[in-house]
Amino acid sequence: MLEGASVHTTLPVQDMERAGKFYEEKVGAKRGKAMSGGALFSIGGAEFTLYPTPNTERGGHTQMGIRVPDARAAVVELRGRGVVFEEYDFPGLKTEDGIADVGDVIAAWFKDTEGNIIGVVQFRE
Repeated sequence: MLEGASVHTTLPVQDMERAGKFYEEKVGAKRGKAMSGGALFSIGGAEFTLYPTPNTERGGHTQMGIRVPDARAAVVELRGRGVVFEEYDFPGLKTEDGIADVGDVIAAWFKDTEGNIIGVVQFRE
């Protein structure tokens, strides 16, 4: 039934113009087609949707992960575009200069203009 399916993320936003500009200018996403209730964007061939909602509650966890071959280089690139990375210090997860290195995963997180938490993730093979 799900053969041939793909997965994409849908992110809630309060201000489509502000969020769209952030993803295009700061993250480097490409704006796709507008549709009722939102718009498609893509990063490296993977699509995600931004949809407007007055709801201001966010999940408090990573809403979308961007898988990259080199997380440290991606963080440098995104910082150069003005993206600010979060610092975390939890049991089993501590970031240093915004980056967590936890064995087989290197990751960093930032919040978009709408408060969604976005991860930049590198899986070590």
